[in-house]
Amino acid sequence: MRGKKEDRVVVASQWQLIRWKFSRHRMAVVGLIVLVLYYLAAIFSEFISPYDPYEYDEAFAYAPPQVVRFRDDQGKFHLRPFVYPIKKELDKVTWEVLYVEDRTRRLELRLFVRNWEYNFLGVIKSDLHLFGVDKGMLSIMGKDTMGRDLFSRIIFGSRISMTVGLLGIAISFFLGCLIGGISGLKGGVTDTIIQRIIESIRSIPTLPLWMALSLVMPDNWSILKTYFAIIMILSIVGWTGIARVVRGKFMALKSEDFIMAARLDGSGNGRLIFRYMLPSFSSHIIASLTLSIPGMILGETALSFIGLGLQPPAISWGVLLKDAQYVRVLAQSPWMLFPALFIVVSILAFNFVGDGLRDAADPYAKV
Repeated sequence: MRGKKEDRVVVASQWQLIRWKFSRHRMAVVGLIVLVLYYLAAIFSEFISPYDPYEYDEAFAYAPPQVVRFRDDQGKFHLRPFVYPIKKELDKVTWEVLYVEDRTRRLELRLFVRNWEYNFLGVIKSDLHLFGVDKGMLSIMGKDTMGRDLFSRIIFGSRISMTVGLLGIAISFFLGCLIGGISGLKGGVTDTIIQRIIESIRSIPTLPLWMALSLVMPDNWSILKTYFAIIMILSIVGWTGIARVVRGKFMALKSEDFIMAARLDGSGNGRLIFRYMLPSFSSHIIASLTLSIPGMILGETALSFIGLGLQPPAISWGVLLKDAQYVRVLAQSPWMLFPALFIVVSILAFNFVGDGLRDAADPYAKV
């Protein structure tokens, strides 16, 4: 007799099976949690950031990160975390400006503090922030070249860097499914022409193509226009891989009985693609899209890093890394590479989630 587990599997839907198999992939679950936290940080950037990302204080340019502590110099443990304030001193031998901790007083970290005002989603006016200090300066990731809080700028930068991948993949998905679907359904001359176009696009090195298209953008464009232009540039190449996958699946499916029945019922190509054929392997497409998002994020980062993407005052992880491209800066202020750490973690998280979805979508995998 079959057990309860076998009975549950027999009556489960495809998405239930995928969810059960995905939940057993530990790294994929961890990656999903990380991505959820990243996107929550992007949505609530003003609330999470302790300081205005555009506010600068040149007196504390390149100030190092403050260490969050629970134990003071006397060895006394404190339940509330704290940092020591930093002050500037001049080395009398080398005449070098140094930042040292003032051990005579503590700045306690508190939750839900009042600081700079902002408009959440452009509607709700508030000055409440997740954490901070009542008086003094808090900089857990250091200051940048102009004395701006690097942590706040990284949190704000996630809005652009994390959404570029989603919007770019959405455009690539639509173009890839439409063009790849037509290629697979029509076949013949139409398929040959489309495939030659795809091969021509894929034969061009990606980064030089992005660079050439970025140079066409006018310098006087607003941040919003440049943002959407970057998304379109990244999507120009991204749709070709999806189109190849969709075309291969469609060529295998178009002779199936349910597709022939839909044709006899009078369904057009658009209805066949989006109503019948895509849902039959949607789980594989989702896994493929998830694995493609990191390429979009890295593309925006690369363009902004070399100065051909978004430019200040726009804030993205690529723009922040541009300040760290000089050896002198890295030697003296290694914390300027913190945006790279966030990029690496997000790329790994997307890859883990994509691997988990790909394994969960495998019909031959055990539940």
